[in-house]
Amino acid sequence: MKDNIEAFLDLVKERNGHEPEFLQAVEEVAETVIPYIVQHDIYYGKNILLRMVEPERLISFRVSWVDDSGEIQVNRGYRVQMNSAIGPYKGGLRFHPTVNASILKFLAFEQVFKNSLTTLPMGGGKGGSDFDPKGKSDNEIMRFCHAFMSELFRYIGPNTDVPAGDIGVGGREIGFLFGMYKKLRNEFTGVLTGKGQSWGGSLIRPEATGYGTVYFAKSMLETKGDSIKGKKVTVSGSGNVAQYAAEKILDLGGKVLTLSDSSGYIYDEDGIDRAKLAYVMELKNEKRGRISEYIEAYPKAKFVKGKTPWEVKCDVAMPCATQNELNGEDAKMLLDNGCMCVSEGANMPSTKEAVHTFQKARILYAPGKASNAGGVATSGLEMSQNSLRLKWSRKEVDNKLKDIMSDIHKSCLEYGKDEDGYIDYVRGANIAGFVKVADAMLAQGIV
Repeated sequence: MKDNIEAFLDLVKERNGHEPEFLQAVEEVAETVIPYIVQHDIYYGKNILLRMVEPERLISFRVSWVDDSGEIQVNRGYRVQMNSAIGPYKGGLRFHPTVNASILKFLAFEQVFKNSLTTLPMGGGKGGSDFDPKGKSDNEIMRFCHAFMSELFRYIGPNTDVPAGDIGVGGREIGFLFGMYKKLRNEFTGVLTGKGQSWGGSLIRPEATGYGTVYFAKSMLETKGDSIKGKKVTVSGSGNVAQYAAEKILDLGGKVLTLSDSSGYIYDEDGIDRAKLAYVMELKNEKRGRISEYIEAYPKAKFVKGKTPWEVKCDVAMPCATQNELNGEDAKMLLDNGCMCVSEGANMPSTKEAVHTFQKARILYAPGKASNAGGVATSGLEMSQNSLRLKWSRKEVDNKLKDIMSDIHKSCLEYGKDEDGYIDYVRGANIAGFVKVADAMLAQGIV
């Protein structure tokens, strides 16, 4: 089995040796899915996983735009259309200086499995640009988004590829992107999700990824007869996912101790309550400030510069910032400090060493493709509402989100539960996601 896995990975490395994030994502899946393939004749010998790791289409394009000083700027734009076996490509757009083909391929590959787990008919894709929205005026962001969409529009559509937001792409950016798409196509369709409430957006969509991460942690804890109530929780990040994860933790009776951004983290021993969270939301969403400013409003808290919050004692950890933010040493610190549950709100926030450390310790650990699937699930619900020309209530969407996260948890149990009762959520999520896509690919032939 080890030889099979290594032979597969060697081939993928030969083709993608300069893409470390993508290789990391593929290796994590291969370690659990290849043994399953070998044991099931329907999949064995069909090179299905090899076909899955190769994007159906990878689009790269130039984005030229004019800044406020009249200078012409040039960025790179991308869209990775990974797999459409079970539905239109679906996945976010990320605007960040670190964006490159490797990161987008890893995100698109993860998205294939994540979307499959939701049970909704969505394929996997991802896109974005190395454009940095930080420090840009609204007019500069509008001009960039319009230039970006003037090329991307050729490759997307409500039945082809439906992008959403991601890091650096919030409601403002989605609005500018949608406006240009509508103008170029001369049609009003559900081509983007994360839209404003007055023009096709879904209630709960901004909250969905954070809420879903907490709902999944709740389901994991329930397998031990436990709950979020009374638990000390460390959360990384302070953007959309982290904010609403914190909100739902408070709803369920937990205590939020930390939030962070790229400059460092804040630790509030008294807990980040609703008033404090409202301050953070205003600081990050409206003032676009730094998390270090929190201690100016709440001097009892402390700010730790240049570090992540995994050294803080907690019961539950929720990495909600970015990929590979939690390494092997961080994982050991969490375990030494009594952490019993990790639910990922970001995409692949734990390194390979960290994941193996959690698995070896046999704690409750959920990979992002399962625990943060609430965001794309609610994007799928937005697509449904757009197609039906309907708008569901907040309660209806939240109940559907809860049901989807519960179903994802059940799928992980089906494929990840060992005879001794330990649940390997990584194996469960990977195999459950693989099976649905693989069955569709087999049915459609070699295309």
